[in-house]
Amino acid sequence: MNRFVAAIALAVLTPLLALLALAIRLHSPGPVFYRQTRVGLDGRTFRIFKFRTMIPDAENCGLGLACASDDERITRVGRWLRRTSLDELPQLINVVLGDMKIIGPRPTIPSQVEQYTRHQRRRLEVKPGLTGWAQVNGRNALSWEDRIELDIWYVDHRSPLIDLRILLRTPWAMIESTGIYGRHGVTEDFQPDRQDHDV
Repeated sequence: MNRFVAAIALAVLTPLLALLALAIRLHSPGPVFYRQTRVGLDGRTFRIFKFRTMIPDAENCGLGLACASDDERITRVGRWLRRTSLDELPQLINVVLGDMKIIGPRPTIPSQVEQYTRHQRRRLEVKPGLTGWAQVNGRNALSWEDRIELDIWYVDHRSPLIDLRILLRTPWAMIESTGIYGRHGVTEDFQPDRQDHDV
């Protein structure tokens, strides 16, 4: 069902996706898409699709994996894409490929998963999603630990009703544009409490 819905969404959104791709190309040299290795169900890795919002090779300069609200690496079009979360739309391709679902914990990078405790790895018990419980309850305004706990709550309580609540709240979270750059204007990398690392 997820693949079917994503395929229909891609077909319907093709004109919008084409316009966004054109805007990215016209305002910044480099590829339209940004691809990055992420971790999915049971720790399996896959390549995620996003519209590129930063200069090419941005991970190797500036704040690295972190990103600030006034980050000079973000392109003019990229700033708008991030604010509206439209940069995430290409992940519908990942849903069609079976790497992701519509609803689920947001997929993160291998270096962060390597630092998870056994408890935190429970967020990998379901496929990652385009939007999830943590996304509609604060996203980057929350600490990584709080986001992971919300994702684990979803793993334990997921149901069609919960998924419907997330779907209904997602457009408002996108329009409100809060929590994009974290509590201090910076999306920080995951830094676990080393004392609890093996819990």
